[in-house]
Amino acid sequence: MGEIVGPVLGFMGAKKQASAMESAAAQSAAAQTEAARIAAEEARFRPIGITTRFGQSQFGYDPTTGRVSSAGYEVSPELKAYQDRIMALTGQGLGFAEQAPGLYAPLQGAATGLFGLGQQYLAESPQQAAERYISQQQELLAPSRERQFAQLQNRLFQTGRGGLAVGGTGERPSGAAGLGAASPEMEAYYNALAQQDAQLAAQAMQAGQQQTAFGAGLFGTGAGLLGSYGQGLTGAYAPFTTGLGTAGSIESLGMEPLTIGSALGGRIASPSAANALLQGGIGAAQTLQRAGELSPMGGFLQGLGRTASGYGQASGIPSLGQLGNLAYNYFSGAMTPPTAYEQEAGAFEPGGYYGG
Repeated sequence: MGEIVGPVLGFMGAKKQASAMESAAAQSAAAQTEAARIAAEEARFRPIGITTRFGQSQFGYDPTTGRVSSAGYEVSPELKAYQDRIMALTGQGLGFAEQAPGLYAPLQGAATGLFGLGQQYLAESPQQAAERYISQQQELLAPSRERQFAQLQNRLFQTGRGGLAVGGTGERPSGAAGLGAASPEMEAYYNALAQQDAQLAAQAMQAGQQQTAFGAGLFGTGAGLLGSYGQGLTGAYAPFTTGLGTAGSIESLGMEPLTIGSALGGRIASPSAANALLQGGIGAAQTLQRAGELSPMGGFLQGLGRTASGYGQASGIPSLGQLGNLAYNYFSGAMTPPTAYEQEAGAFEPGGYYGG
């Protein structure tokens, strides 16, 4: 009989213990959920309405949850009037920016012309330009030289020295011809022409270099005009961007109440305090869970089952008086559930401290 009653009582005690653990877990979960709710409420963002000389903040709340559902601000009437006037001027500035490409278009044409002219000047090398310079200068000097030569011949003829020729030299050691004989006037004339030609040659070289530099300068000037074109288009937006910036600065003044109210709300919300509440609530819930998992009745039934099984093995069926004594000893604290070692040592045998 003890072998039948013992397992039944043990099953009933285990079921009672499991029910106590399930109930304790449910209570702990509910307590932790409540702790989380309290912590979330402590950490909730709570903005503060602010009103300044330039505007006021506006926060909307959900009537069901009480949470912030919207945020905004209102600029003061004075600032709003300023903004309206500035935005009107800003629209005019944008119109000027739209007209700028047409106004600055001549700069593009002038730059294109300078580029073409610069290419013409740079088409010749400095040597070619020097040769052209000498040829042009000699063309200009030819009439005056011919006139001077005729005047010199007439003067020599009138003085009777037209056929005079002196100063001739013999053949050079290298085989080159010597100087030809001529009158002193004619020799001075040709020497002057030679010096003039040498001076023209020096000037021609400078003229060729100046032409190349001038052509390159035309490209630089054209590029400068294109740069002015771009700067003009960019500068045309200055009135527009300045107006927008000024209007934005006024808007920032009106938005300050929203910024201040949000900052104060962030300071009021205390994540550290919320975390402390959460951790404290979780700790308390775990303590309650450990205490609630203990079922005196379940422990008694399990111990009773083990005792009944021991009596059944030792002397047959336990009496009702013995079961009553076991219950009294357990609830009065005089008895604790036996261990496996105590079972093997004969604690359940008649005369043992469990068997009586």
